[in-house]
Amino acid sequence: MSILLKIYPENPSEKKLREVVDCLKNGGVVIYPTDTVYALGCDINSSKAIDRITRISGNKPGESNFSLIFYDMSHLSDYCKVDNNTFKLLRKALPGPFTFILDAKTSIPKIFKSKKKTVGIRIPDNTIPREIVRLLGNPIMTTSIHDEDEVIDYTTNPELIHEKYRKLVDIVIDGGFGGNEPSTVIDCTGDEPVIVRQGKGDINAY
Repeated sequence: MSILLKIYPENPSEKKLREVVDCLKNGGVVIYPTDTVYALGCDINSSKAIDRITRISGNKPGESNFSLIFYDMSHLSDYCKVDNNTFKLLRKALPGPFTFILDAKTSIPKIFKSKKKTVGIRIPDNTIPREIVRLLGNPIMTTSIHDEDEVIDYTTNPELIHEKYRKLVDIVIDGGFGGNEPSTVIDCTGDEPVIVRQGKGDINAY
């Protein structure tokens, strides 16, 4: 049975953040807020946890709706190929409500257990997931939590999220009400960036 852990994004408790990090290091799966919607996440080094997220979300590891969350841009080149123009765009737009699809390096197929050639990357403008990644020391794999309601795409209330997922995950972080608009997805694998999904955030502003 999972716990509901209150963490304030303005001043997150390091003790509680370390509790989450310890859970992730032990193969745990957590739900946390981002700058858009609530998401499922796990340590990319735990194949057991990746399998759990795959089952919970109903996705296959090779599908493109798994992304990686980074603390900042310093470790991007470990996992992705980033040319100068793309790097400049990312530096202007991040942290922010965007998912950038980039060409993956050879470490990615091992993580996703597929022949995946691209990866979505996120640096959300929310202290909680970024601090978790910083303390963990590597990115976390992430996918948005969808609601079964035909009108509402995303659940925004962390208490309702906990009620629904308490038998499936280890920790649900209550970071306040979440948004109901997902990130804008931009494919940067071609000659020019292409908006795949318009969500929160206007990439044309950069």
